[in-house]
Amino acid sequence: MVTPAEARSGKGHRDENFPVASRLIQPRHRAPILAFYEFVRTADDIADHAELPPAEKLALLDRLEATLLGKTDDDPVGVALRAQLAARQLSPRHAQDLLTAFRMDVTKLRYRDWDDLIGYCTYSAMPVGRFVLDVHGESRALWPANDALCAALQVINHLQDCGKDYRNLDRVYIPLDAFAATGATPEMLGADRAPPALLVCIHALAHRTDSLLHESWPFSVGIEDVRLALEVAVIQTFAERLTGLLSRRDPLSQRVHLGKAGVAGFGLLGLIWGATRRVGRLFAAGHKPQDA
Repeated sequence: MVTPAEARSGKGHRDENFPVASRLIQPRHRAPILAFYEFVRTADDIADHAELPPAEKLALLDRLEATLLGKTDDDPVGVALRAQLAARQLSPRHAQDLLTAFRMDVTKLRYRDWDDLIGYCTYSAMPVGRFVLDVHGESRALWPANDALCAALQVINHLQDCGKDYRNLDRVYIPLDAFAATGATPEMLGADRAPPALLVCIHALAHRTDSLLHESWPFSVGIEDVRLALEVAVIQTFAERLTGLLSRRDPLSQRVHLGKAGVAGFGLLGLIWGATRRVGRLFAAGHKPQDA
C-alpha cells in the first residue's frame, strides 16, 4: 500500500482556483491555515487518485484521521496539523468533516438533487471557511454567510471540472434531477463539447449558484479582522466572475478559469470593493477612519 504522502498529486496552495492563506492574511495565522491546507490537500489527492482502489483510499483516509487524533505519528501532515490545533486550542472537527466528504467522494458517485449536493458541501466546503474563522477568533454568527460562500465555491469547482471528473473518476456532482429537467444525461459529460441540453443544465446551475453568492454578500463586512475581510471580498469577487463565465460558456470546450490577468484585475476590484465596504461599516458604527 502507498502512503498518503506518496498519493499526493504535487498540487500546492498556489495552484488553487481561490486564494489560500494569501499575503493578506496576518502572518501569525498563516501557519495553522497552511497546515490545514496540506492535510486536506493530501486527503483530497487520495480520494481523487485515478489508480488506487476504493478500499485502499478509505484505509489511507482512516490512517490520516488516526494521526490527526494522536493515535499514531505515521503521517507528517497529520502531525503538523495536530500541533497547530493544540497550540491554538482548536478542535479537529473541521478536518474530520472534510475527511467525511473525501470518503463520500470514494463511495458516492451521483447526487439526487440540489439539497443532496448542498448536504455534501456541508462536509466538503463549509468546514474550510469555518476553520479559518476559528483561527481568527471570529464569531460563529458568521457561519451562515461563510457556508453560502463556501458552498458556492464548491459548486463552481464542480461545474468547472465536470467533464474531467466524469471521464477520470466517473464522478458526477451535477444533480440527477437537474439533468432530467433539461433532457440531459450524465453521459453527455464525456463529449468534447456540451450538447444543448447539457449546456442549459450547466447554465441553470450557475445561476442557482449565484443565489448562494447573494446570501454570502454580507460576509466580508461582518468580519472583525480587516485583512481576512479583504481576502473574503477578493474571493467573493472571483466567485461572482466565475459564475458569470459558467452561465455563458461551455466548460467542456471553453476556458472557465481566471487567467493571471483576470486574477490580478478582479483581485484589485475585490480589494477596492472590500475596502470601500469597510469604510462604510466604520461610518455606520460612528467611527472615524483613523479609528480602524
